Amino acid sequence: MNKKLNRRSFLRNSSIGVLGAGLFGNECLAANIKNQKNELPRKIVYRTLGKTGIRVPVIGMGILTSGSPALIKAALDAGITHFDSTAGQPQQIRNEEMIGEVLKGRPRESVIYGTKIHLPQDYKTGLYERTATEKEFTKYLDAALKRLQMDYVDILYHHMVSRRESAFYEPVIKAMEKAKKAGKTRFLGITSHSNVPEAVNAAADSKFYEVVMASYNSRQLNMLQVKEAIANAAKAGLGVVAIKVIRGDIEQGQKPINPSASLKWVLQDTNVHATIPGFSNFEEMNIDLSVMEDLSLTAAEMNDLKREDSYSGLFCQGCGQCLQTCKSKLPIPDLMRAYMYVYGYRQPALAHSLLKSLMLPHMVCDGCSYCKVVCQNGWNVSEKICDIVRLKDVPSSFLV
Repeated sequence: MNKKLNRRSFLRNSSIGVLGAGLFGNECLAANIKNQKNELPRKIVYRTLGKTGIRVPVIGMGILTSGSPALIKAALDAGITHFDSTAGQPQQIRNEEMIGEVLKGRPRESVIYGTKIHLPQDYKTGLYERTATEKEFTKYLDAALKRLQMDYVDILYHHMVSRRESAFYEPVIKAMEKAKKAGKTRFLGITSHSNVPEAVNAAADSKFYEVVMASYNSRQLNMLQVKEAIANAAKAGLGVVAIKVIRGDIEQGQKPINPSASLKWVLQDTNVHATIPGFSNFEEMNIDLSVMEDLSLTAAEMNDLKREDSYSGLFCQGCGQCLQTCKSKLPIPDLMRAYMYVYGYRQPALAHSLLKSLMLPHMVCDGCSYCKVVCQNGWNVSEKICDIVRLKDVPSSFLV
C-alpha cells in the first residue's frame, strides 16, 4: 500500500483510471456551450432565504468540483445567481481565482455569493484546536476576497460545525462580527455535515446566525431529527440551504442515482429555501435545472428514491461511532469523505487535498491484525481506507 507509485501504475490499479479524460480535461466543453446558447429560457423557481430577504433560485451552484470557467458562465446565462465555495484547500483556491475572473465586469449585485471558512478541529470531539483563532479566520476570509476580486461576500459561513459548543466558539464569533461590521459580508451563516440536528438547533438558538447550510437527504438515518431541526431554524427566521442532497452516493455496479428525484425530495420541504448541488459538467447542470420545470415527484422518481434508500452507498452518516473503536484513532469520517470524492464525485484532486490535510501516519492500518470498527452503513471500513490512502502518495500534479 505504501510502495512508491508512478502515474501509470496508480491509474491502472485503481478505479480512478476508468474516469478517463474527465480528470485531465473536458474536450466536450465547446460543443456543450454551443448547445446551451440555442436553448429556450428556463423556468426559475425562487425562494427567500429567511429574514435575510435574499431571493435565490432553489437550484444554485456549489463550486466544489468545477474548474471550468465555461460552466460557470453557462450557469450564469441559465439564470443561476447563487454560488458557494470553500476557502482554503488548493483546488478551492484555484476555483476562487477562476471565479474572480469569470465574474469580473459583471455587476456585483447580480450574484449571491457565499464562502465557507473552516478552522482546525479535533475530529474526535468536534471541538476547536488552539490554533483556531480569530486572526486565522480573518486571514482566510481576506485571502478569499482577494482571490474572488470582491469587496464582500453575501454570506460568510462558519464551516463544518458538529457541536453546540463549536457553534458558539468565541474567536470565530468575534471574527464574523468584525467582518460584518467592516462590510466584508452581508450575512452570517453556519454549516454542518455531521451531528446536524445539534448544530442546526444551536444556530437557531443563537440569535447570531442568519443562514444555516446543512446535509439533508432521504438516506440519513436521523432524517426525521434533521427535518425537525431545519423546521426549527426556518421558524426562527434563518435561511436554510440544503447540501449533500445528490450525487457521489452510489457504489460501483449499482444503478446510478436519480439526481432529479433527490433534489425534488428535499425541495418538497418548504422550510428548505435553496440547494447548491455541485454539478461539474453541462449534463449535470441541465438535469439539475430541469427540476424547476416541475418540483413535484413522479411515481417513477418515488420508486427510484425507495430503491436508492436500500443501498449502503457512499454517504457517510457522520455519526462518529467509528472514532471510538479505531485503535489507530484515524479520522475515519474524513477518510470516507475522500473515498466519496474519488468514487462518487470523480474528483481525485479534491480527495488528495483532503488526505494531505489530515496528517495521516505513514503506515495507515498496517498495525492492526483485524479492524474493530463497526459502521452503521455496514461498510468494510478498513478496506475503503486502504484503498483511498494510496492517493496521498500520488503527486498532485498528476491529478490537476
